[in-house]
Amino acid sequence: MTVLTRLQSAPAQPQTINSAGTLRQVYEALLHDKNPLTLAQKFLQEHLHSAAQLTDELPADPLSWQGWVTEHCADVGLQYTDYLQQRKAGGPRQFFSNKAQALYFLQAVAPTKLVDGAWLSGLLAQWQDPRFADLLCTYLEELGEGNPAQNHVVIYRKLLADHGLQDNAAIADDCYLQGALQLALGIGGVAYLPEVIGYNLGYEQLPLHLLISQYELSELGIDPYYFTLHVTIDNASTGHAQKAVKAVLDLLPLAADRADFLRRVSLGYRLNDLGQGSRAIIEGFDLERELLAMLERKRPFGQHLHSDYCRFDGQTVNQWLATPAQLPAFLQALQDKGWIKRHEDPQNSRFWQLIAGDGAAMFGVFSAYEKQLVHDWIAGDWTASDTPKLARRHTQTSLAIEVPEQDLDVQQLNAALQGQDGPAQMAILLPWLAPARHAHPAGLLATRRFIQLKSRLP
Repeated sequence: MTVLTRLQSAPAQPQTINSAGTLRQVYEALLHDKNPLTLAQKFLQEHLHSAAQLTDELPADPLSWQGWVTEHCADVGLQYTDYLQQRKAGGPRQFFSNKAQALYFLQAVAPTKLVDGAWLSGLLAQWQDPRFADLLCTYLEELGEGNPAQNHVVIYRKLLADHGLQDNAAIADDCYLQGALQLALGIGGVAYLPEVIGYNLGYEQLPLHLLISQYELSELGIDPYYFTLHVTIDNASTGHAQKAVKAVLDLLPLAADRADFLRRVSLGYRLNDLGQGSRAIIEGFDLERELLAMLERKRPFGQHLHSDYCRFDGQTVNQWLATPAQLPAFLQALQDKGWIKRHEDPQNSRFWQLIAGDGAAMFGVFSAYEKQLVHDWIAGDWTASDTPKLARRHTQTSLAIEVPEQDLDVQQLNAALQGQDGPAQMAILLPWLAPARHAHPAGLLATRRFIQLKSRLP
């Protein structure tokens, strides 16, 4: 049975089916369960139904899409030029008013970034079909072609680790929607080919928020490399945006099937508009709300650990921390007693001195992100007199890629490949290129081996 024949069995008119569990639970199940196909299909059917309610923005004629993409890219370039002119004229940052907001954004979009490219993972088995070449090229580039310094998930994991953002307890449930959709499309594979290539077409367009984000992250001393990488790799000339259009044209079926195929491509394209986008996440940030939410997450661990000698408005710290409703009043009591001096250098506040620095009494209690929330809330309207340092530019490395031979997964993979012919090796490698595996040492090794074999096998 050919790929395009199998397409006819895919659901043409999705029904609304409630997915089990929260979006986070669906995301985790799609990422880690061994047989999540049924869940993926139900999840896609439900959200394709939602996508059908959105406005169709794709031009009717796919032959016009390359020009349409080029025009969009040029328009984004003009808007970014206007942004740069405003900034050079002394205008403020438009996305991130402080570093805490930038870190909040990085954490909120992490569920999507940590499965980057997943929507294409189900097409790897079509590696011998030249019509899939551009889609597979895009996926393999998302995987850094097996180079950890270029693998998008590895890069984003490091970015999170550098800023203490690994704890996902603070991530809102709806932030898992786009990542879950990408995983479901990857699991659906060729049965959802039109939706996959439609989603790919939408996701790989260069958005203005990507350009502004990388500029402002750098200003705040945060390495913007993950974002600058996507600015270059998604270009409309030779990058993923151009490949996305070419893939649609390469995989268009015969005229008799074309209308329904394009209808489904459009539905896949519109999946990109479900849930919160980057701008909505940024605009939804409220510093004091996030500070209180963070303190509430800490409260159960600290409500019995403080001594009784220090009192604020007649209550001990443990008494203040007894219920979440008292947290705003506790912060006000700290201000009334002079332990927190809002809109000044945080170094002037005794509370900040307790949590920051090697000799601080509460050293290690707050993560880097949590301390940034406290710092920026105390600072308020105060700004440091010195100019913020720009993030150090990410540099490429030409060093040989090291393979950790003692890694158990690497050993298992090498043993499985031993003595197998080319096609058998490809079958063994494919599972290691899946979203949950490719960023690990064995997955990176499997990606490099997959590319080598693919170039040699017919």
